[in-house]
Amino acid sequence: MRSPRKWTALGLLLVLSLGAGCTSADLGPTEPAEFGITSTPLPTLGLLSCSPQRYFVNSKVVGPKGDKIKVGSHVLSIPAGALSQDVTIVAEQLKGSVNSVRFSPEGLTFDQPAELTMSYNNCSATESPKSVVYTDEQLKILQLLRSDDKPQTKTVTSPIDHFSRYAVAY
Repeated sequence: MRSPRKWTALGLLLVLSLGAGCTSADLGPTEPAEFGITSTPLPTLGLLSCSPQRYFVNSKVVGPKGDKIKVGSHVLSIPAGALSQDVTIVAEQLKGSVNSVRFSPEGLTFDQPAELTMSYNNCSATESPKSVVYTDEQLKILQLLRSDDKPQTKTVTSPIDHFSRYAVAY
């Protein structure tokens, strides 16, 4: 006779492995974010081509007082009052030729917008204004965010109202 504990452990492992591959990003685009969305048509956008950035991860507990999280060459500023309780935030600078970051816990929303500043110092020159965009995991642009491009510092800043994946576009 086989041990019921072994079968329970195997069943739990199977359930967890099936659930781990499913995120809310797999469900498709969500409603437009409350803060900073523009009506620029998405087909005219392209992701900025950059020399590869390396993978970098940082985690920090942020609460009602707010804080800044630096992840590689990018910075997330969470203002006081944006969160009602302490949350462990994981920020990832994703490897590749597109400057992209991902924040979790996925779907976390703010009571007031946080500010994401992304560097494009390692990217090819283009005269077009840069923007921060909300993307899916395959880097398909889902939303264009109102952005402040600062070519002199090669940074672009945008308010964000939830956690997901973001990239620099032009």
